[in-house]
Amino acid sequence: MAKSSINQLTASALEAGKGILRLAPTWVPRSFLVPGGRLKLAPEDLYAFGTHRGGIDERWLSSTIIAMNENRTADEGLSYIVHGKARFTLKDAIEAEGARIIGKKIWSEFKRWPVFAKFFDNQGPIMHHMHPDAKQAKLVGQEAKPEAYYFPPQLNPHGGNFPYTFFGLEPGTTKADIRRCLERWEQGDNGILDYSKAYRLKLGTGWLVPPRVLHAPGSLLTFEPQWASDAFAMYQSMVEGRPVPWELLVHDVPKNKHKDLDYLVEMLDWPANTNPKFKDSHYLEPVTEEIGEGCMDKWIVYGKIGGRQLFSAKELTLEPKAKCNIRDSGAYGLIAVQGHGRIGQMPISSPAMIRFGEQTEDEFFVSHEVAIAGVEFENLSEQERMVMLRYFGPDANPNAPK
Repeated sequence: MAKSSINQLTASALEAGKGILRLAPTWVPRSFLVPGGRLKLAPEDLYAFGTHRGGIDERWLSSTIIAMNENRTADEGLSYIVHGKARFTLKDAIEAEGARIIGKKIWSEFKRWPVFAKFFDNQGPIMHHMHPDAKQAKLVGQEAKPEAYYFPPQLNPHGGNFPYTFFGLEPGTTKADIRRCLERWEQGDNGILDYSKAYRLKLGTGWLVPPRVLHAPGSLLTFEPQWASDAFAMYQSMVEGRPVPWELLVHDVPKNKHKDLDYLVEMLDWPANTNPKFKDSHYLEPVTEEIGEGCMDKWIVYGKIGGRQLFSAKELTLEPKAKCNIRDSGAYGLIAVQGHGRIGQMPISSPAMIRFGEQTEDEFFVSHEVAIAGVEFENLSEQERMVMLRYFGPDANPNAPK
């Protein structure tokens, strides 16, 4: 689509939505995982990309990056704006109206929306892995991927096969221990979880996960605000009886280091992984703010990574027939997880089931200028709460909990 057409469509969509953009669902499959069936995607569509691509176990939210899957579609991972009969990417819209949509500060520093969020839904646990930091990722043309977890009760009717997450490595674990695990890669389970500790996952809470920290996510559906990257390195050779190919360990490692076990061991942040007070440093309990009659806002993701607030997130709940005006400090992506009502002048509802390719009214991007001026939310139900998750870009909430 021509740049002039994108510019016109973006301006038209912003005007029509009074600064609020409606987004279509963005589905992402993973060939090495088994979907948990809690994304509200119709069961017959879980393998809509084909069984060779794997099941759909992720929905990306307000995303401007490509999913780094093999055999991916050209636009896999990108969020699309829906405006009348037109569809165009949020990435293109931000390139056209950057400062207006994401704010002058973020646009000036990054020239893009540098974060995204996703729903991550798997029936079983994920292999122990980490995401590289900025220096490591740059070697393969990628970016760092710090991330955070929140477990929304509305989307977790069951806990899956293993609602526990391994984090880091037990204090006293040595580099030689992990090197031996890598040496045993082709001999079945390489035993890396013997050196880690699992934490039971609790609905309505979360975790903050910096780069280079090992984690083996459990089987709760997870809301994950994170940096806009899809770089990773898998350190576990087998999960639930399924072998993990070596290629997933070195997925984002320089080619000349693919067999360098010492390099792979040094990619880990050893002080962070063996922190004896790991939970104290990374576990997140929600922090509630009463913002008016029938309206409650919760901080669900907060804190700094590397000394900087890279992203943050809140959960907004409106009681039946409640109405409130919410002023925030920056642009945000938003997804409804329960109920129906109104965001600004646009209808919003959380669907019971979605067919692949269908449009919904549950996902939006709220531009910077509108977010700081204030958005009116209204729950139109007389019986049911309306619940929405919204996530923000870097440094958007200096008054967030520490």
